[in-house]
Amino acid sequence: MDVHLVFCSCPDPDTASTLARTLVEERLAACASVLPGMHSVYRWQGAVELADEVLLLAKAPADRLPDLIGRLQALHPYELPEVLAVQATAGLPAYLGWVVEATRD
Repeated sequence: MDVHLVFCSCPDPDTASTLARTLVEERLAACASVLPGMHSVYRWQGAVELADEVLLLAKAPADRLPDLIGRLQALHPYELPEVLAVQATAGLPAYLGWVVEATRD
């Protein structure tokens, strides 16, 4: 089963929770975890920036990725949100199956 982990940095817990709930309610992700306490260092518009952020980690099958990524981009408050999808090359087969099943109507 082709399942992906989608990473998305968020400015605060409320934003991450709202995005997580939306993705799961709309069946774009089977599950989304909100991981607080992330400190980011990045270059933006020529300057090095520091930010306390929250990581949203969504689990979704490959066929849901285009809509999931589009939804994150539409709802995210950042001008250019970090959205990265990484394929899960292995996992508990029953869990991977559940990820696919949970995103179906």
